[in-house]
Amino acid sequence: MKRYEHVDFPDLAPVECCCGTTRRAFANLDDAPASAHYLEVRDEPTTHYHKKTTEIYLVLEGEGFLELDGEMVAVKPLSAVMIRPGCRHRAVGRMKIVNIPIPKHDDNDFFYDESAVKEGEVPVH
Repeated sequence: MKRYEHVDFPDLAPVECCCGTTRRAFANLDDAPASAHYLEVRDEPTTHYHKKTTEIYLVLEGEGFLELDGEMVAVKPLSAVMIRPGCRHRAVGRMKIVNIPIPKHDDNDFFYDESAVKEGEVPVH
């Protein structure tokens, strides 16, 4: 039995989400303890939070901010931030990041405050 998984992010299908465009590795594996996402952040992502998931953001390119529970934290290449469950967050600015959700990505663990969602908008995660 193979004890590893390998992916090349360019080979993964892009998915539009509330943060921008992402390519999700390992999210489709039933036994994966985490997933890894390559994310190209759009200009104005929707603030959201997770009840169960911790996320680690690693900035690869660009500079901007992570809005974390209302605080603007400056980030640049090789900045890393761990975002714990319940922390309302979004990235602000054009950036390319790796996001590592623990446990792995779960569409059912995305939550939005009513004030964060624009009228008529249905966030995609």
